[in-house]
Amino acid sequence: MGALILKLSNKLHLKITLKSLIVAVIVLAFMLSIASSLYSSYQGNIKLLKEQSLETNRVYAEKLAQMVSIYLDDALKVLEFSAAEVEDHLDDEELIMNVVNRVQEQEETFNSVVIANSEGLMIAGAPEEFGLKGNFIKSTEGLQLIKNQKPSITMPYKTSTDRVVITLSYPLFSKDGSYEGLINGTVYLNESNFFETILGDHYYQNGSYVYVVDSDGIVIYHQNEELIGDDISDNEVVKKIMEGKSGAQQVTNSFGVDMLAGYSFVDLSKWGVVAQTPKAVAIDSVGKIVMNSFIIQLPLIILSIIIAIFAANRIVRPLEKLAAITVVSVEESEMRKLKETNAWYYEALQIKTALIHSFAFLHSQVNLFMDKSTTDPLTGAMNRRTLDEILQQWTSKEIKFSVIMLDLDRFKRINDTYGHAMGDEVLKFFVKMMKEGTREVDICCRYGGEEFVLLLPETSIEEAFEIAESLRKTLEKTESPCGRPVTLSAGVASFPDTASRTSDLLDLADQALYDAKNSGRNRVSIASSKS
Repeated sequence: MGALILKLSNKLHLKITLKSLIVAVIVLAFMLSIASSLYSSYQGNIKLLKEQSLETNRVYAEKLAQMVSIYLDDALKVLEFSAAEVEDHLDDEELIMNVVNRVQEQEETFNSVVIANSEGLMIAGAPEEFGLKGNFIKSTEGLQLIKNQKPSITMPYKTSTDRVVITLSYPLFSKDGSYEGLINGTVYLNESNFFETILGDHYYQNGSYVYVVDSDGIVIYHQNEELIGDDISDNEVVKKIMEGKSGAQQVTNSFGVDMLAGYSFVDLSKWGVVAQTPKAVAIDSVGKIVMNSFIIQLPLIILSIIIAIFAANRIVRPLEKLAAITVVSVEESEMRKLKETNAWYYEALQIKTALIHSFAFLHSQVNLFMDKSTTDPLTGAMNRRTLDEILQQWTSKEIKFSVIMLDLDRFKRINDTYGHAMGDEVLKFFVKMMKEGTREVDICCRYGGEEFVLLLPETSIEEAFEIAESLRKTLEKTESPCGRPVTLSAGVASFPDTASRTSDLLDLADQALYDAKNSGRNRVSIASSKS
């Protein structure tokens, strides 16, 4: 007993102490609290910065859209004013040339300006080096402008010179109301144009940018000129613009980058202006904000942990003494040290009192507990753990033995018919019959449920078969507690003839039992040797 207690004492020192456990829990609680706080702060700041960036870009896009709308409106008014100058004077070549040159040179809106008659003949054009004068308007969009006979803004289209352009047009009418032609101002989308005047100073070095799309989702302005003319109508923001909506949302651009976009619809031209910032850039400062917050809190956190560890040490100290004295007291009966321990708080005092009363009772119970740990509480047969220990001992000592794996036939029917209480009585009866039908050296073990194992030392497989067969015959003729006989099926195996390992031995005995069941029950089957 003393050696066992000493062994337990050595193991105690190897285990985690209560003090270290409490300290670990305190530190873990602090770390989890800090992590939770930092995570919440991180997520909160991300959400705040994201919302701020979305709102900023929304307002920004709205203002730019207003600027574009005002610029277009002013451009149409310039064309309207110029139209009024040349109406009824289309035959005055000097006048109309002065008008187109003035509009093209003084206004930054148009790359070129033409005046055409109702047949589409360009009778004046600027710049003069483009050689527009004397040519006919041939594009579908240009012809449609002549046909419209009203102020118009075209969608982007390609000219005969392969330029992608947008044209603003104002009709010319004589004083008697007859249609004379029109004055057109054209914007070359792939060259310097009025968009750059309005939007060109609004780029950032952090990846933010502005672009403009028409009502069909075609890019008509972008800082990357290669994207002008691209169809991006599948973009979620562009879809909203095509529906005439304005707002802000997160979107993935054509390059797969998450952007925080603000967008605004231009009523006059049915275009849309988009201002967007990479999400990663918008929330880039969150990490620094959270880290600065953590650094500010760190001294207080460290102080709190130190105080908590000191308090934990004070709380645990009486328990440490009780734990140490408990081992010594059991071994040497030094109860005086236990009584002198200063248990200064309620829980430690209760433990101390309980230990004093428990030591006297402890030894008287050890043997009882050991007995109970080896037997099945219902039937009194050895339990599965004891079975495994005995098999290990016998095989390690190379003792020859046989095993009989037994199972009551149709035991579930007994439980279903008579109830589980009667089933328990039948199991007790079955164990009693097994013990009476075997030798004193034989061991009866409960393997599980209604399945049992008989261990027969120094017994051949043939002898084991005869014992099993005798038990089977006796059982089928004896009335059980349920008022009628019960039957068994059994499988027999032998060590080392059938198998040299206990796991294989039990598996083969179980297989033989299964064969007996499948062959009609109420019979004994011998296991085949493991090859």
